[in-house]
Amino acid sequence: MDIADYKLDGRADVVEFCPHHPYHNVLAAATYTLHEGDKPHRSGSISLFSACSVTGLQLLQVVQTMGIFDMKWNPNERLLNPMLAQVDSDGCLSLYSLKSNEATEACGGAMLKPVGSENISSAMCLCLDWSPSSTSISLGLSDGSVSMATLAESEIHVSQSWKAHDYEVWSTLIDYHQPQLLYTGSDDCRFCCWDLRDTPPNSVFRNTKSHKMGVCCIAKNPSNPNMVLTGSYDESLRVWDVRSVSKPVDECSINLGGGVWRIKYHPDNPDLVLAACMHNDFAIIRIGKNDDITVIEKYKKHESLAYGADWQRSCRDRNESSCLVATCSFYDNTMRIWIPQNLSPA
Repeated sequence: MDIADYKLDGRADVVEFCPHHPYHNVLAAATYTLHEGDKPHRSGSISLFSACSVTGLQLLQVVQTMGIFDMKWNPNERLLNPMLAQVDSDGCLSLYSLKSNEATEACGGAMLKPVGSENISSAMCLCLDWSPSSTSISLGLSDGSVSMATLAESEIHVSQSWKAHDYEVWSTLIDYHQPQLLYTGSDDCRFCCWDLRDTPPNSVFRNTKSHKMGVCCIAKNPSNPNMVLTGSYDESLRVWDVRSVSKPVDECSINLGGGVWRIKYHPDNPDLVLAACMHNDFAIIRIGKNDDITVIEKYKKHESLAYGADWQRSCRDRNESSCLVATCSFYDNTMRIWIPQNLSPA
């Protein structure tokens, strides 16, 4: 069920709901726009919204930035204020703190306040992931390198950098069950795991045969420490068993008919996954206990490259019966919020 849509001020590529109470209504959307011509450059922005199934979308704030490739909220709810991290085309990592805003309080409003920024590399920063403690961030770069940044108050310090892949690193994931492990995926078709306790990090495994094209995204099952998902330009979503972490098993896969750019587990049901399938819209997938994979819903209201996707967290604090999904498409600058219709148990 469609709720609302919004035209952003640039190419829409990331949407992220705040996971922390009382800001579950807060939705951040990012853009990346390449300006060609005599002096080509990349610009971007973060647009902050209040999202609600009744009132739709209310714009709270716009922050102008460089072209953004990825952003994520911190996972640790013990921090005084939620933190949003973003990486951009200038090779920078920037942090923002989310704070209540009296001017927009009536619609559950808040505002982003800059905390700090650090130039990580002369290469472009393409992806990021927070550690479970929110004290460090992993970063994937366009030159195939991976960096680890540690955070102390408003200071960002690069603690490790190493050449992990031959081409662009599109996804990094810190294992929140075993935070010493870092998974990476790249345009070189490799899915890798690294032990962060070593300097430089030691390669735990390098899978070079399963993905036929670049690895775009990685997600860890929140309730099953042995299950990892990967999405690839080769249009497949793969389910991995990492019980033997040095020899992960590619157990099963499903072809989604488009490059799998983003995958997000449902916040309350670990059997459900939301996928942005680039040239084939958005899909909700159920992964059963016997590793049977089924597409249970497709969302086809976007008219461009399916890129950003996220679930809203718990709605109980607002007494709403259904939570929202946010999706965005690249070339038409469009973000939409909608309610899935087919999430009943199998």
